[in-house]
Amino acid sequence: MNNENNVIDIDNIRKNILPKFFLDNADITMIKFKDTDKQRAVFKISSNNKNYCLKKVYYDERNLLFVYSAMEWLYRNNIKVPKLLPSYDKCRYIIYEGMLFILTPWVEGEKCDFDSLSDLNLSIETLAKLHKCSKDFSPIDGSEKRIGLEDFYLSVNKHFNELLENANLAFSYKDKFSKIYLKNFDNNLALAKLSLEISSSINNNDLSISLCHGDYVNKNILINKSNNDVWIIDFDKCKIDYSAHDISYFLRRLLKRNTTNWNSALTVNILNTYRKYNNLSKSDLKYILAYLAFPQKYWKISRDYYKNIDKCNKNSFISLLTKGLNHSEAQLDYINNMIDIYKRYYDIKF
Repeated sequence: MNNENNVIDIDNIRKNILPKFFLDNADITMIKFKDTDKQRAVFKISSNNKNYCLKKVYYDERNLLFVYSAMEWLYRNNIKVPKLLPSYDKCRYIIYEGMLFILTPWVEGEKCDFDSLSDLNLSIETLAKLHKCSKDFSPIDGSEKRIGLEDFYLSVNKHFNELLENANLAFSYKDKFSKIYLKNFDNNLALAKLSLEISSSINNNDLSISLCHGDYVNKNILINKSNNDVWIIDFDKCKIDYSAHDISYFLRRLLKRNTTNWNSALTVNILNTYRKYNNLSKSDLKYILAYLAFPQKYWKISRDYYKNIDKCNKNSFISLLTKGLNHSEAQLDYINNMIDIYKRYYDIKF
């Protein structure tokens, strides 16, 4: 391992990291390696018929202490999460050449199937229980204070104005990307307006606050099919935040897929399943709908394009923009339908 170049070498891990976890001569398989500014890596370690997960994290000790606090809190409240295993000096992580490594048991299970109603219900039930048991969560001393709680209306308002600015730029440039952007502007602007209107009626004091996973999607939800145990992995993005943000992130990832494309009945089922295990206020429900209404991809790609127009790969941006644009009309119909459902079944006024 070379700290200057931050290169991970398996032989060096075997020599300098694994012995500190009493795993001398173990087999190592690299599962994931991401060589970015926030370099991370995941290894499967096998020793004496047991498997472990060795992870190189991309954040500092204070952030790791928060993540450890979160996982330990959930573990003690019967949420199935991997437990950080101690090293020979009883520390829950190893520092080597300026890099941080953690070890957990290897979690066996199948990734949550977004086309399985059973998997979805188990996943959202688990998320509800996670939020409920962590309302009073506080990290251990020395942890980074990871707190979200962003004013969602202000965020939507900012992004809404950026959509308008991008439209002006599109009229000015008139290149291929800009023509596609303008052709699809009406539906996406209508979605942004609805998001802004709904979020303006949110009472921030009525929003539920808890520990949030931050990346609650199918790849981080593992289900043991023999007993329906749900395991949650990868808490790198966890923070104290509005519970509705976790739910919204999960739903958006689910609903933008072709097979579950903006399905109102599925959404209602998921919300009602969550509410069996944890309460959702009217503002929580509004937050979720406003989040789902905003045309996130359309806004983000156009923002990045016009910020980097002189140096970007324009064909790549065109490809990114056009992928999924045919779903904008379905998304708009979905939001209007959900507004009716909210009014009729949840007695919510906007």
